[in-house]
Order: sequence, then C-alpha cells, then structure tokens
Amino acid sequence: MTKEFTDPWGSTMETIFVDGSAGEGGGQILRTSLTLSCITGKSLHIENIRAARRNPGLAKQHLSCVRAACQICNGQSQGAAKGSTVLDFQPGPVQSGDFHFDIGSAGSASLVIQTLLPALFLADKPSTVTVTGGTHNPLAPPFDFLNETFLPAIETAGFQGSCKLIKHGFFPAGGGKITFNIQPWQKNTGQIIDLCQKSKEPQIHARIYTAKLPEHVAKRQRKLLLQSGLSIRNVEQIEVEDSDGPGNCVMVRLCGSERTTVFTAFGMRGKPSEEVISEVVSLTEAFLTSEAAIDRFLADQLLIYMAIAKAGSFTTNEFSSHLQTNMEVIKKFLPVDFYVDRQKQAYRISCQRL
Repeated sequence: MTKEFTDPWGSTMETIFVDGSAGEGGGQILRTSLTLSCITGKSLHIENIRAARRNPGLAKQHLSCVRAACQICNGQSQGAAKGSTVLDFQPGPVQSGDFHFDIGSAGSASLVIQTLLPALFLADKPSTVTVTGGTHNPLAPPFDFLNETFLPAIETAGFQGSCKLIKHGFFPAGGGKITFNIQPWQKNTGQIIDLCQKSKEPQIHARIYTAKLPEHVAKRQRKLLLQSGLSIRNVEQIEVEDSDGPGNCVMVRLCGSERTTVFTAFGMRGKPSEEVISEVVSLTEAFLTSEAAIDRFLADQLLIYMAIAKAGSFTTNEFSSHLQTNMEVIKKFLPVDFYVDRQKQAYRISCQRL
C-alpha cells in the first residue's frame, strides 16, 4: 500500500510501505523494493526485513545491495546496519557510470548485480558494474546461470548486457569477482518477453567445478551423473585454481536451439556426492517432464523486466511462493498486474499494464 507520512528527512512525500515478512519473507523482497524505488523515484519504507529467515534483518550481502542502490542514484538510507529489520530509502535520479562494490564476505555478487540491473538498463548511457564476493553460492544464481540463461532471456525484450567472470568465489571463502556491462534499454524495438514454448529435445550437458578438493570428488560426481538416467552428452570437469577457498558445484545444462537452462547443486562439508547429484538431477527431471519453457528460478527474475515493459509472458513448471511474493511487491510500485493460468503441466504467467 501507499502511505503518506513524514519521512526521516523531514519532507512529506509518497512512500511505498513494504512488509518484509509477507509471503516467502526473504531478501528478494528487499532487493526488488530497492530496484523499483530507484526506477520510480518513490521512497521506500520496509519493515520486518527477512523475517522468515533464521537470522532476520540485514546481513552483509543485503547491506551491499542498499549501499549499491544509494550509489547508482545518489540516494539516502536510514537503518542500513547489520541486523536491522527496518529500512528507509530515498532515491535520487539513476545515473550511469563505472561502479565497484565489495561485499566483504562470500555474499552473492549476482544478487547485488541483479538489484542494480533493472535501474541501470533505464539510464541514458552504458554502465559497468564490478562486484567482489561469491560467484557460485548456494541459494543464489551462479555466474553460469546469469551468463547462459538469464541474460539471453531478457535480451529478447531489448535488455542487452554482458558479463565476465574475473575470479571464482565459492562459499564460505568468497573473494570472487564479476563484471557486468549494461546498455540502455532498447524499448523502441517493441520486443517483449515471450517464452511460452518448450524447447524441443535439448541436448543435456554437465559441468563440475571443484576447487582445492581431492581429485576423487569430481570423478565420483561424474560417475554418478552418467548413471543418473539423464542422457548426458558430455561432462566438463573444471578444476578452479584461482579460488580463495574450497568449493564444489555440479551443473546440468539443457541446451536447446532457443535457450539454455542451467540447474545447479552445491557440494559442501558433510554432504555426500550422491545427495549433490540427486538434487541437480531432480531439478532437471522435474523441468523436463513439464511443458514449461523456463525454470522456476528464471521465472522469478523475469517478472520485473516484464513489468518495466508492461507486457510479456512465460510458462514455468512451478508457481512458487517466491514468485507470488515478487509479483505483489512489483504491483506496489508499477501500474501492472500479473495473471496466472494453470495449465496441464505448466503455469502461464503474463503481465499487462493497468
């Protein structure tokens, strides 16, 4: 809802109130709210930040998102402290530039970048964003997903960018680095996100990353992948030499003529390789047996780009609480609505202007 009240800087203005405990109650509510505040110029008041998480409030990664949002629009914030559950944010005009951010932990670099991307796409000149932190983190999009799945998907609606992995960073050591180049949105092309048709017979490839781990880990995971029942054409094994600490993740890549879908599972201390492989194979099989064009992780990230264009649609194999919560946050800021059509083996999500 929209409230009229005196903000912390002493002026009476329209402020969007967001309850961070709504829906899935995680950090995505904060990131989406910051992005849309930058885009619309509306101030943000958010309470109960990450209320549904084991350690509620702002962590280093979320503070990096707040500081980064302030920098790209010369904004101001109050409550930006570790553990804070309340934040006030007042944006200024978004400016293009060459931005550098260091999370200072293994927090996800990709989530900081995704907080800034929609606003920087709307700037009048190109921008570059470099973030130091985690590049391959559990519960966050790894670099490969950004590069191979996310960017090609939004490019279909005129949002053009490129990214480069400078250094790998695994949890918990971090220390990785990603650079993004962002071009102004080509909104006059009339293109919209229209990802409703399932890819036909995609080739299945796998990728195993290991850093500072015994050689037998990758060998074991490769063997399990090939025994999984998926028709995997090849398994690429990458021994990462530039990582500050140990790390392991396994990716299954569905490479179709229209798009590439990347699923990832992460290894960690005490987690058997059998569990890692079972996790990534289960994600892949659930998607392949549906009629969906895009996976549930990409679905959540496309909503804001459809809302900016005030049009678009896609089909996905799961209507998650994460997806539904993100819809509700977006509708607080932008004059759009989302429609969900339950189909036999997929959900069709569409966006229209009000």
